[in-house]
Amino acid sequence: MIITELRVLKYFLSIAKTENMSRAAEELNITQPTLSRQIADLEEKLGTSLLIRGKRRTYLTQAGLLLKARAEEIISLTDKTVNQIANMDKIIEGDVYIGCGETEGMRDVFRAVKNLHVSYPHIRIHITSGNDELVTDGLKKGILDFGLLCSAEKPVEYSYLQIPHQDIWGLYMDKANPLSQKKNICAKDVVNEPLIMSRQAIKAKEFDHWLKKPAEELNITATYNLVYNAVFLIEHGFGSVLSFKDLIATEKSNGKGAVIFRPLFPELLSNNYIIWKKSQLFSRAGQLVLNCFEEMFS
Repeated sequence: MIITELRVLKYFLSIAKTENMSRAAEELNITQPTLSRQIADLEEKLGTSLLIRGKRRTYLTQAGLLLKARAEEIISLTDKTVNQIANMDKIIEGDVYIGCGETEGMRDVFRAVKNLHVSYPHIRIHITSGNDELVTDGLKKGILDFGLLCSAEKPVEYSYLQIPHQDIWGLYMDKANPLSQKKNICAKDVVNEPLIMSRQAIKAKEFDHWLKKPAEELNITATYNLVYNAVFLIEHGFGSVLSFKDLIATEKSNGKGAVIFRPLFPELLSNNYIIWKKSQLFSRAGQLVLNCFEEMFS
């Protein structure tokens, strides 16, 4: 029964990808009537329409969009599980998935596992970049094995190891900004400054204690999820970016001059933690990676 349902989900995802019933049937090597019947049975079981069948394209309904997102997660997790089971009694090989934000702390993570591929060349490491919310969501769903969190608080809801790197918060700005003349940036300096801030940091209230006021009361002109694209906002005059040191290239020429970094004062730091689910059952490859982390960071 489960195998049958997984096959139908793959049928549905093929239609969602091709946006055409005939092309999907051809890709799946089945007849179009068979594919239509399978999808109709799925819609009947779910009690809702999944597709809007046009003359040239097939569109997803709201229910179809939700199923597409969930089906992709289910198929990914299933493939990962099958891969782990298939390789249990063979040479140690497999895939290990690590989610992380933008931090220099990843250098420590890679240093911990740098020799793993020499002894176990068939173990593959997959990195997924995203903020802490994406990382923890991936762990909960079983899509990720490990995550790297940047946080002032210990992540007690997970098993964790603290790595030695600490991220230093500061302000990236155009060199023409008068604040660039200061060695450090104080809370009073940013009260009226147009700011580009991390949505995650605002939500977690990481700046509130340093600011002695809620970050929402600042002049926030834009927010970011990952900081790479935020530098373009500096270039186009949206404001200055609050982020970690060493994530944006400084003294780089752009339309308004160079981008420079000034640390906050008093110093504001974020710790880095390798985390995994407390109930996590690792594959042999995953356990070897964990062993490397424990040897390096315990």
